[in-house]
Amino acid sequence: MNSERLPRAKKSLGQNFLVDKNICAKIVDLLQLTPEDHVLEIGPGRGALTEFLIQAAPAGITVLEKDNELAERLEGRYPDLKVIRMDALDFQWEELTPGTKVIGNLPYNIASKLIWDIVSKADMIAKATFMVQHEVALRLTAEPNTKEYGGLTVWVKNHATTEYRFKVPPHVFRPKPRVDSAIVDFFPLPEKKRPKNPEQLSTFIKMCFQKRRKQMANILKKQWNTQASEWFEYQKLSPKIRPENITPEQFESLSRLV
Repeated sequence: MNSERLPRAKKSLGQNFLVDKNICAKIVDLLQLTPEDHVLEIGPGRGALTEFLIQAAPAGITVLEKDNELAERLEGRYPDLKVIRMDALDFQWEELTPGTKVIGNLPYNIASKLIWDIVSKADMIAKATFMVQHEVALRLTAEPNTKEYGGLTVWVKNHATTEYRFKVPPHVFRPKPRVDSAIVDFFPLPEKKRPKNPEQLSTFIKMCFQKRRKQMANILKKQWNTQASEWFEYQKLSPKIRPENITPEQFESLSRLV
């Protein structure tokens, strides 16, 4: 790390800065960068990951940093770095260059919302590697019939495959968080496997998991029809099951009926 003093993180950012170079190198290695790759880093902060991205020498690196002081420091330290000063939540993910690889240590308070947007809108990226709170990592990679499986899981897995990589302990951050973090890889699904009507699926997922302890027959009471009944029979599922018992693919299929 550069010994130059950098501004402290603002509490509103929800950001904890990485200070362990070995962990940083390990995270960047997951991108498997080539000289032809373009990279977008979200929330570089003090440049812990940025340093190793630059060492990997891809074709181009762009960073999104909403803190002006941190952005200025990055521009001064890396003159060739393209720095976009904006909140990642406001970024137009649909306009991202196809084939881009995305990386970031995501602030805990926006990670789920940000990932929800990225997987559904940045459908032409090559892959993404994110550090998130460990609990969120378990949700992103969960399987049906587990307590971690939820609406975020269903949405993400209808747009990408996910792989849990490794846990990151609190002591490698400053300030030190009270929880563990973890690294998750995302690989976008081909267009033919993505939701036909994503807005419809989003609404359906939220409706079901707001009542996750109820049986599907009760959740769908107002929408129940012959097609829904036949769907459960065809899938060999009981209408008495709960949302966490339905696979992401089944959720997408059912959402188009009800």
